[in-house]
Amino acid sequence: MNILMLSSTFPYPPTRGGTQVRTFNLLKYLSQRHTVTLATQRDSDVTDAEIAGLRDCVDHLAIFERPPDSQRTGIFEKIQRFGRFLQQGTPPSVLNRYSIAMQTWVNNWVEAGKCDVITCEHSVNEIYIQSHFHQQLKTIVNVHSSVYATCRNQLATGISENSLRDQINLPLLRRYEQSYCAKFSAIVTTTEEDKIQLQEFNPNSEITVIPNGVDLVSFPNRSNDPGGHCLIFIGAMDNLANIDAVCFFSKEVLPEIQKLYPDTTFDIVGSHPVLEVLALAQKPGVNVIGRVPSMVEYLHQATICVVPMRTGFGIKNKTLEAMAAGVPIVASDRGLEGLAVDGASYTLRALRANKPTEYVTAISQLFDHPHLRSELSHNGRQLVETEFTWDIAGKSYEQVCRKHPNFA
Repeated sequence: MNILMLSSTFPYPPTRGGTQVRTFNLLKYLSQRHTVTLATQRDSDVTDAEIAGLRDCVDHLAIFERPPDSQRTGIFEKIQRFGRFLQQGTPPSVLNRYSIAMQTWVNNWVEAGKCDVITCEHSVNEIYIQSHFHQQLKTIVNVHSSVYATCRNQLATGISENSLRDQINLPLLRRYEQSYCAKFSAIVTTTEEDKIQLQEFNPNSEITVIPNGVDLVSFPNRSNDPGGHCLIFIGAMDNLANIDAVCFFSKEVLPEIQKLYPDTTFDIVGSHPVLEVLALAQKPGVNVIGRVPSMVEYLHQATICVVPMRTGFGIKNKTLEAMAAGVPIVASDRGLEGLAVDGASYTLRALRANKPTEYVTAISQLFDHPHLRSELSHNGRQLVETEFTWDIAGKSYEQVCRKHPNFA
């Protein structure tokens, strides 16, 4: 197959995390078996060496400059963008990354018949798909998480950056998600929860759940339990859901843990920590590490990895990576979304907590019982090895691409 993949975020190196990890690993798998062309955008921090590294992974690489950040504009421009959202149905967050040059290139590539399948890696790239494309090739949108469900959840949990704006946007996002999904031959989600949400909007759509995976070479199982009372959180620290998670944990959970275990530390490891996160370093035991060369080294040194997410839909890379590294997990329902980790039908693979008292109980259990840490470490690693590798995800993605009359 000739596959055209669209990604407005530059998916290299895969250590950048976030959406880039999924995009890169699916691209890597498909490029071993098919002719893959990637159209992407570069930010100012993308180096020539990174471009060369990504170019080696695909047959063709088309790079476009990211449009200027229109978020840093005045009230008049914001009103204009909202007006376009009302009239055209496309959110400002999508329009902000829209490149006319990239659109022209995509149109020409499709019209020249150079691809059999076109995939949008993250829903923000749907804007480049013309409604008539599906008449001549298969169109796939790889939805990392439902924008409507995410906005609704942020309002429900009270962590919205601008609740009035999001209350106005919510019905518009519902309309937008229903509209853009209708353009595609197939839809891919990371969790069953997102599938159910999108199926409600598009009952006749072909929707496939393909969870994230882990590179088991980059995240090897740890050889020993370090013991102690070291907690860790990993993730990009300019992400709203991650910011809320570490602030909630540092302010409402950690002090209660330290009453029982005074030497407890909490390492926040991830790139681009915002001021609100940096301020947490003033609290006893909190270490804001920032971006590191090797995330797995920090994971291996931790007693427990906490994933206290209160919002953010989709399967969490951070949870899978910690499990792969053999680190016991204490996480919320959001942090464990898409994972079968407890209940009568499953071996225990993580401890679940949502309220501060539940975190204190779960973490205390693991601090006090090395055998329980060992059990979660073994079972978590086994779960990733058998169900959540990028090889498994890549095979499933390839099958979605092949479900077309031309490739039967």
